[in-house]
Amino acid sequence: MPIIVAGKLRLKSGTRDEFIEKSVEAISLARKLDACEDFSVSADPIDENRVNIFEKWKSRKSLDEFRNSGPNNDSFSLVESFDVNEYETNT
Repeated sequence: MPIIVAGKLRLKSGTRDEFIEKSVEAISLARKLDACEDFSVSADPIDENRVNIFEKWKSRKSLDEFRNSGPNNDSFSLVESFDVNEYETNT
């Protein structure tokens, strides 16, 4: 069953561009996989300390495999809080 991951991350003040830059490797790797239908990290147009994320994976298994093998660049140290959810879809 396909999985959508969507939400927002609140970042430490002044680190949004650094976070997005650190995300490029993971985005690029994910998009090369057949199991990844979409992966995006984008700057919020109103809040300079927020990024929005959206991912769509063909299955829970493929999402978990990517999470266990993706790049580790310490970008999570820039995150103050997050509100991210996963949704199973029928399409």
